[in-house]
Amino acid sequence: MAMELLKFVKRRSFLSEVIYVCLNVALGLAMLASIAFTQSITLGLVLVLVSKWRVLAVRPRYWFANVQANLVDIIVSVSFVLDLFLINNSAYSSNQRWWAMGILTALYVAWLLFLKPRSRRIYMVAQAGVALFLGTVTLFAFSYEWPVSLVVLGVMLIGYATARHTLTSYDDETHVLFLSLAWALVLGEFGWLAYHWTIAYSIPFMTSLLVPQASVLMLALGFLAYRAYDSFYHHQKVRSVDVLLPLLFVIGLFVALLVVLPLIFCHSVDCTGFINV
Repeated sequence: MAMELLKFVKRRSFLSEVIYVCLNVALGLAMLASIAFTQSITLGLVLVLVSKWRVLAVRPRYWFANVQANLVDIIVSVSFVLDLFLINNSAYSSNQRWWAMGILTALYVAWLLFLKPRSRRIYMVAQAGVALFLGTVTLFAFSYEWPVSLVVLGVMLIGYATARHTLTSYDDETHVLFLSLAWALVLGEFGWLAYHWTIAYSIPFMTSLLVPQASVLMLALGFLAYRAYDSFYHHQKVRSVDVLLPLLFVIGLFVALLVVLPLIFCHSVDCTGFINV
């Protein structure tokens, strides 16, 4: 009897896994189809909301906490829909658009299946990094005609969500709100500067989707901040041995992107604007 019960549980577990995989693949393909055939982001965003139905499937007093807990996934999902729209409306040939959107969809499905469900700290930090990078890339791609205040608020929201996501992977939640808001303020200032001077780099096979220099630098700063907090959490102080190499890497990256590359690629004194290097 026990063996039969065990086999039933295993079969049910395997079936649940198959259904889970199929639903996530179907979600990615449905978002792709919604953008490709409707030429609009509306249905794609509706699918994002529908996929997060469990966030609101509780009493209203828990909605805010659930939304905060799911902000990173929401940022990644919304960014995916917007980036699909950007690629679909690019000057690519039909085959190039489908290839680019297919690659992006495969990456999103990989996010849903392999990275998003994991709860170990290293994976939660990686989730926050993906949301920070992809969220800011998408924000700057769409916000070049927006008021600067909206861009700053958008960057601050991404900063708050990713910092909170990282900090909640630690046992100490005493200063999560304060540190998350502080990080949001830091990135907001960075976003304000980036709004007025942004250099962007094209991606192979996705030249319509530009990567802003600011996104790379903010991701590097986020990694340095994480290493500093992790050192403080474990040793009650920020040890130089824990942050020296990340600090040198970030300084080198800043020098390379802010000094060396502009000297190489900018052929005039005024290099401001959203430039495809």
